[in-house]
Amino acid sequence: MRRRVLAPLLLLVALLLPAGAPALAAPAPPPDVPAGPWARPVDGAVTRPFDPPPDRYGPGHRGADLAGAPGTPVLAAGDGVVVFAGMVAGRPVVSVDHAGGLRTTYEPVEAVVGAGRPVSRGTALGTLAGGHAGCPVAACLHWGLRRGEVYLDPLSLLEPPEVRLLPMG
Repeated sequence: MRRRVLAPLLLLVALLLPAGAPALAAPAPPPDVPAGPWARPVDGAVTRPFDPPPDRYGPGHRGADLAGAPGTPVLAAGDGVVVFAGMVAGRPVVSVDHAGGLRTTYEPVEAVVGAGRPVSRGTALGTLAGGHAGCPVAACLHWGLRRGEVYLDPLSLLEPPEVRLLPMG
């Protein structure tokens, strides 16, 4: 019943959107993402989305910023091994390698883990520090994802959100 109602509604919305309007879709998952659960490292809203650079050295936003509060626990998004916990350009960073050649990064995070430590989804990596440039709230976590040298949208790891259509007006 739900699909019989939802499909025509989505078609109607697509027809009503002006040409060039953004689609109502979740980010596509990176190709060959290993099966398994992924979770947000903090629960806050997205304050700045992923904006891929046009080339390796071009401008862009190589991750997603999530709102938080200083001292909030930052959790591993998935199972993996901590490969770095330390300072990069004066900011505290934690990096975790995952199956399939994926690496997630978390910044600024005061680490409670060290390199070489295996972690599971939900393992505390450290606590969120304040001072992330451009953050509109007390603290923001910059959550990054890449495969090799290619940056990907970390939000694409998450289950697609449930889309609900609301009446107009």
